Amino acid sequence: QVQLVESGGGLVQAGGSLRLSCAASGRTFTSYVMGWFRQAPGKEREVVAAMSWSGDVTYDADSVKGRFAISRDVARNTVYLRMNSLKPEDTAVYACAAQRVGYGHSIVVNAGNYNYWGQGTQVTVSS
Repeated sequence: QVQLVESGGGLVQAGGSLRLSCAASGRTFTSYVMGWFRQAPGKEREVVAAMSWSGDVTYDADSVKGRFAISRDVARNTVYLRMNSLKPEDTAVYACAAQRVGYGHSIVVNAGNYNYWGQGTQVTVSS
């Protein structure tokens, strides 16, 4: 069984910070790309950040660049999303996902390429 479990969401004031965690289990994720996606009501799911498990490839969406940082702890099989300078428009359900389709930019940013997903954790940023 492959399992991705997010944690760390909550309510935070604008300008604050949160760190989301994604505990991955059930297989070795070497050669996978790990991504963080978010979805707000009425909006499309969008990628916010992604990285290869190896760390060789990273991606940050323009909307979060300079504020969010993805990282992973190989020993803990955990992927993190550090979120700083949070804005109300960051409010969404955040989910982690994994794929091994490829490392190319167009592949990494497409949610349809990710075949393993966590259940999501709510992040709410108040103004």
